[in-house]
Amino acid sequence: MAPGFQSLLSGGDPRSLGRVDEVITTVLDDPGSCRELLDCLYGEDEIVRMRAADGLEKVAATQPGIVEPFLPELLGPVARIDQPSVKWHLAQIFGEVELGEADRQRATALVEGYLEDSRDWIVITCSMTTLTGFAASDAELRERLVPVLRLHLDSDRKAIAKRASKMLAELGETS
Repeated sequence: MAPGFQSLLSGGDPRSLGRVDEVITTVLDDPGSCRELLDCLYGEDEIVRMRAADGLEKVAATQPGIVEPFLPELLGPVARIDQPSVKWHLAQIFGEVELGEADRQRATALVEGYLEDSRDWIVITCSMTTLTGFAASDAELRERLVPVLRLHLDSDRKAIAKRASKMLAELGETS
């Protein structure tokens, strides 16, 4: 019997993605196994949660339809997981899947909260990217987002300042 996703995603160097590619391949070949990958987000092991979130994001980037049935869960209990690597991958997922109007509003509010509350530079940059994508077709969000992006231009963290500048340019704003 093949090892389960929990086993494949655990252990090793915590800075590596371990065997995430194997899990992604399995989910892409057998979309029904996405449930098992999602369940890995609820475990106690922070490394497994990070790798599972990464795997879900990569599946969503390749075949968003596999992840879309799980949007209510991603916008609900998964969104309450207080771990930066889960948050930044969720922000990315929301930018890659097809969202209905209600889900788009929930995802926007969630990611705006990440941008406002997080101290993690990756969460901040991923949130800026996703919100900029949403703002391209949402004038109200754009009005809220542009001033926030301008504030981030002065960040002492270069990755944040550069992303803010890039996102302003994508919105046709000068930095």
